[in-house]
Order: sequence, then C-alpha cells, then structure tokens
Amino acid sequence: MKKFEENYQRMIDDRRSFDIRFWQSQGDVAIFKAVTEMHNDYLLIRGKNADESRLQRTVETFRKA
Repeated sequence: MKKFEENYQRMIDDRRSFDIRFWQSQGDVAIFKAVTEMHNDYLLIRGKNADESRLQRTVETFRKA
C-alpha cells in the first residue's frame, strides 16, 4: 500500500519545508526517477523523441576545464 502525503497552503506562501522534507525522505533513486519522468513528459509535450534523452547517454570522456 502506498503512503500519500499532502500539504495545503496558500500559493503566496514561500515555505518549501514540506517539499524539502518530502524529497529528502524519498532518497536518491526516487528523486532521479521523478526527474527522468518529468524530462520525458517535457520531451513528449514538445514533440521530441523521448527514447534517447540526454540524461541517459553514456559518458565517453572527461576533460579538465
């Protein structure tokens, strides 16, 4: 069973403590998965190919700037 957390506040309030606490509790894997899903949605909305996003490419070389 999934656990849901909700937060109700006014949009003008700039308190991000709920968001920060929520995402820190999720861990790195969940955060990266959410970013990947949002990036793929963005590409689909823009009509681009989401099969090979830049986030999933293999790193070939590193150079010191």
